[in-house]
Amino acid sequence: MEEPFPLPLRPFIQKSAAEPDSLPIRIAQINAQRGSFRNVTEQSLREEIDAQRALEAAGGEAEEKGEVESEEVKPTDRLEQLFKSRAEIIDFAAQAHAEANYALDLVSLLVSKYTPRQAEISMSPYLKQRAPLGSLGIDVIKTPEKTEAAQKEIVDLSRGWKLENFDAAANKLLQSASRLEEEVAAETKYWAGILDIKEKGWKVCRLPRERQTLGVQYGFLEATPTFRDRGLAALRRGGGGDLILDRGLQTSKPRSLRVRVQHDDQIVGASKLIPLELAAGEDAIKSRIRLARDALYEEELFHEINREARTLLQHGIESKQNLIQFQANDNQQILIDLVGLDEGTSDSDQQGHEEDALAETVAQSLRLLLSHAHRQKYRRRTQIPPPVTAKRRPNPEYSLLQPTVSYLQHKSAIRWLRSFLDTITRTLQLADLKCKYNIAPLISVNLPLSPKTTAPAPAPSSEPDSPPFVERLVDSFLTPLESIVTGTFLSPTSSFKIRIITTINPNALGTEFEIATNISSGPRTRTSSSRFGLRDDLQQLLLYLFTTDLVYLIPHLARDTDGQSSPPPVTSGQKQEQEPTEETGFNPPTPPHPSHLTPWTPTSPENGELTAFSPAQRRSKKLTIDLRPDRLAIQCQWLGGPEPDEAEMDFERAVGGGVTGGVEAKGLPSGVIVYSWGDGGGSGGVDEERTLRDVIGLISQEGIC
Repeated sequence: MEEPFPLPLRPFIQKSAAEPDSLPIRIAQINAQRGSFRNVTEQSLREEIDAQRALEAAGGEAEEKGEVESEEVKPTDRLEQLFKSRAEIIDFAAQAHAEANYALDLVSLLVSKYTPRQAEISMSPYLKQRAPLGSLGIDVIKTPEKTEAAQKEIVDLSRGWKLENFDAAANKLLQSASRLEEEVAAETKYWAGILDIKEKGWKVCRLPRERQTLGVQYGFLEATPTFRDRGLAALRRGGGGDLILDRGLQTSKPRSLRVRVQHDDQIVGASKLIPLELAAGEDAIKSRIRLARDALYEEELFHEINREARTLLQHGIESKQNLIQFQANDNQQILIDLVGLDEGTSDSDQQGHEEDALAETVAQSLRLLLSHAHRQKYRRRTQIPPPVTAKRRPNPEYSLLQPTVSYLQHKSAIRWLRSFLDTITRTLQLADLKCKYNIAPLISVNLPLSPKTTAPAPAPSSEPDSPPFVERLVDSFLTPLESIVTGTFLSPTSSFKIRIITTINPNALGTEFEIATNISSGPRTRTSSSRFGLRDDLQQLLLYLFTTDLVYLIPHLARDTDGQSSPPPVTSGQKQEQEPTEETGFNPPTPPHPSHLTPWTPTSPENGELTAFSPAQRRSKKLTIDLRPDRLAIQCQWLGGPEPDEAEMDFERAVGGGVTGGVEAKGLPSGVIVYSWGDGGGSGGVDEERTLRDVIGLISQEGIC
């Protein structure tokens, strides 16, 4: 049996074992395996040898175990492995056969030019069809030698190309240097502008969607998300390094808040518009940022005012498209809108008016209140947040219109009450009646002390979160406004106290009047307290109280008048009867005069009616008091019974002459006489010295009326 001859089919490159590796290769291998020679010691080498021997011993045991396991392999696995190996051998043999045929075809095609018949025998049929015989040949040629002139020409051309390339490279380097110098100057100018903006207090940051671009935050972080996001603009670099403020797409021109005062459908006052355009010769980037901030602030202000106005409809605040209006007082109305600069400039409302100060005050107050709301929101944001709950936190409206409308309405209420009390006081003083009042406005506003006048600051631990002076000053006007009016009625011991409270919010009623009275002129002292929401109700109550107090005061006036008149002769018996009375300290009662009535008795104080009986004529006389803010009238007439024959007498003769001034007295039919005192003067004439006391004394006589 012939011995098998193994034939390797893979390419085999074997290095001669006798050829040793070079020293650099050995050194590189040692450095790669063990590192530097500095770390190699004899002890470490011995330990490594011992470890290698132990590893070989363990490896021998593992091989023995592997052989035992391989013997236990199933026959099916061995057969499958055999077929795989056979398939690999066949593939390798086919690949080697194909490569040998390719080499044979190449050699045959080369030889076909010289010995075509022999070469055709060894060529494959495919090559015979595709390539004709003798199409590929081999020649050995000799390179022609170059002459000295050609070599010199080549050297000159090479030198010329090199010089030209060096010149082009130098030009490009010079251009690059110039461009780099311009770029450095532009970058220096750009970053100097960025640093200047940052030093001015503006916040410079990266844009959220363009991290490679810087931007400036000119808006307010405490604003609503819409205006907060619009308050960020990119700072792009221009051609020469100039800063360009890129605010994105702006669909509308800048607009400013305008406040106007209207009286009888005519504009009597208007606020000034904030300049939102660059002035001539002003092109600094800081000015552009400031104008962008002001324009955004004006839009946010009007948006928040419009948002708040929708919740205050019950207080007379109306919102119509781009206009918000409310009552400032009884005759004036405030109009708030957002207009463009060209519209505000051409509008005739920008001319000088008498109420421009009021309009400007309202406009500036709204701007200050929005800034205060931003500070309050920032203070809440920096504090410890409340516990997280499933309920969404409310987002209340800013209090911008509420303090403004509250102050204007409160001021209007005080002005009305002062006008009413002034009028009725002057009217009563014409009749020589004494009453007074005093107004303490805005007692609820506790103005904080300025930092210059305050005492030394306490320790920092006592008030760590104390707001600054400006915030405390504005906070003092955000509380419900309260004023106190105190005064006396006609009786010295009767008094009243009116508390005016103005609260403007969605759940409040506006201005309320709380009045407390202490009436001591009647049969008994009465103390009461009432609350009103309408001015007419308060006016009617005050007129009623003044009338009631005057009704109870008239009997005292009539008694004093009787005491001042000449008494009849007193007998000795009457003198003895008066002596014990004088010892008690009280004035003795004045005996009735034959021509006088009995004392006046209030029969209907709420209607201002008194009666007095005439013993001589056996009937009563009624006195009616009609008190109005600008007029006090007294009407006197007999009640029932026949008309006296000698009852009529000339009133001019009774009062002692003509009637001139602000007191009006005239006799009416059916025995009616009216006396009146009017504020502002009347037509007819009056005796300036004639007072209510004198008129009551005349009416108390039987011959009058």
